[in-house]
Amino acid sequence: MPKPTNAVELVKKAAVEAVEAGKPVNLLFGTVISASPLKIQVDQKAIYTEKMLVLTRNVTDYEVDMTVSHQTVVITHGHPVTDTYTGGGTAEDIDHNHPIQGRKKFKVHNALVVGDWVVLARIQKGKKFVVLDRIKPNPALQGEWL
Repeated sequence: MPKPTNAVELVKKAAVEAVEAGKPVNLLFGTVISASPLKIQVDQKAIYTEKMLVLTRNVTDYEVDMTVSHQTVVITHGHPVTDTYTGGGTAEDIDHNHPIQGRKKFKVHNALVVGDWVVLARIQKGKKFVVLDRIKPNPALQGEWL
């Protein structure tokens, strides 16, 4: 094939090379049938195990830094008091809240669970599959909606 000279020819060349490689990228859809150890069923016979899967951050638990500026809900409670004169104790219970401000670390609970429907990409010429993302909402959401 002659050396490409424009964008269209570059795309054509890349497509021809991908086909010539034997197994171009292939998208598959599957269902998580086990979370630990991870197993994804793609059809009646094909089940991919953890060793065959490469997980993106979209389908794993991960931590992220976030900057927040919030207040806790108002509750009635007291706080311990350290006082060298009286020896300390507990302050009288009162209704109040507390600020939550600054850069904080949060854990995003995004690991795959049984029943998740996912899209996978086969790594070229390989027996490995990249789990790209869910294609249906996470059925295991348990957090409190505020």
